[in-house]
Amino acid sequence: MKYLQGIGFVLWIGAITVIYFCFPMLLENQKAISDVSSAVLSLIMVSVSVPLIMAALGCILPSGMILLKKGQWIKSGFNKIIWTGIYVCNSLFAIASIGFLLYVIIFEYIPKQFFNESTEVTSTNVRFATYNASFDRRSANVLPAQMAKGKNQQIKNVAEVIQRTRPDVLLLNEFDHDGIGEDTTVVRNFIDNFLKKSQNGAEAIDYPYFYIVPTNTGLAESDFNNDGKVTTPNDAYGFGFYHGQYGFIVLSKYELDTDNLRSFQEFLWKDMPNAALPSNADGSSYYSDNTLENFRLSSKNHLDLPVKISKDKTIHLLAMHPTPPVFDGAEDRNGRRNHDEIRLFSDYISDNDNKNTYLVDDQGNKGGLGASESFIVVGDLNADPIDGDSYQYAIKQLLNHPRVAQEVAVGNRVPASKGGAGYATNKAFNGTPDYWTQVYPLRLDYVLPSVDLNVVDSGVYWQAAGENYRYLFENGAGEQGKTVSSDHRLVWVDIKID
Repeated sequence: MKYLQGIGFVLWIGAITVIYFCFPMLLENQKAISDVSSAVLSLIMVSVSVPLIMAALGCILPSGMILLKKGQWIKSGFNKIIWTGIYVCNSLFAIASIGFLLYVIIFEYIPKQFFNESTEVTSTNVRFATYNASFDRRSANVLPAQMAKGKNQQIKNVAEVIQRTRPDVLLLNEFDHDGIGEDTTVVRNFIDNFLKKSQNGAEAIDYPYFYIVPTNTGLAESDFNNDGKVTTPNDAYGFGFYHGQYGFIVLSKYELDTDNLRSFQEFLWKDMPNAALPSNADGSSYYSDNTLENFRLSSKNHLDLPVKISKDKTIHLLAMHPTPPVFDGAEDRNGRRNHDEIRLFSDYISDNDNKNTYLVDDQGNKGGLGASESFIVVGDLNADPIDGDSYQYAIKQLLNHPRVAQEVAVGNRVPASKGGAGYATNKAFNGTPDYWTQVYPLRLDYVLPSVDLNVVDSGVYWQAAGENYRYLFENGAGEQGKTVSSDHRLVWVDIKID
């Protein structure tokens, strides 16, 4: 019987060893890699340690009681001190194991199975952010090479901005990729070589979920300028010298429901009722009928990507990057297009079905977002509500929308920064410098939650002169744009999820 005590001792040492090595890895993996990896570690830890514990108890308890009853333990002359030590350790282990199992049954299993109670935290804050990262390069092979090497200082600075603000769900505008989202290498290298490595002492960050959004930039399929050739950038649906330039991606700590996404990459401008299509001075259409038969409204894409915050809560990330309302002529074709790109999502979130029945997404679904759905509109929208060149103050279609949280759009939680407030410019302006998100300076980047979401904080990450991380925004030469990190600033909003 005493040898059963020895076997039990070995078994529970084995169980503790498995838990000792797997548990720290599990904690680390919950922060650093996918849920699948964490699940595998959990499975190993439970499926190996629990049988070892049960087998150990099976050896320790019966043999211990028999030995004590017969008094054979005291009489044993074989390494009496060692066996006594093993017996004491086994007794302590048995008491701890039984106590642990009772705790699990009483406080974990029974409440969940019979009273539907949960011991998990019932609320959490989720940070949504948008950032024009200025990862646009003149040639398609430049950014992938820089991401692979992991040494580019501008990319390092952008990564540090992300590490210091720590968004949970992040839209990155102007991120060059393959145009169709099939080659994930450039994004994986950004995560592995920059975000998962500390920049200047900032805590590394990981995003187990990401989505590369197919884009119209640099995609040329028709001769829009009627020169007899199909070339970029002049014939592209969205400006770009190659397909994928100025694209955008989504990074997330939460699962992205890509099976149920909706996109409007192929939606034609002419199919929007009362579209603000440009005209010539004589009143004729700026675009020919043949051009309008193929001309897409979205200069990049319009994406509705459901984000699974929990089993009970999904938030629709409505991401876009409308064309700048400049680089055109008296017809204001880009300003008008910017207006209608913003209008598409304004109509999409309307609870008046008459405003969005015309919408047909790339997946063949009709209509807008359900009136009960939560959403957040994010992106560099290239439209300031007061200054700039936008057509008919295009952004007000969203800022004044009844389904958009007014406190963030125009109220006391409009994202602001000290860096913007202290930014020196010789340009005339009427807006509020605190709200600027770009060095032109203008308010161009937005995170706009739906009214049903509980906003607890917001901000523009733009530190002022003298603050600790000012080097992320201004270098020694006084430059504050793409040569440092970006000419835009990261905008974030914290949402409390109950």
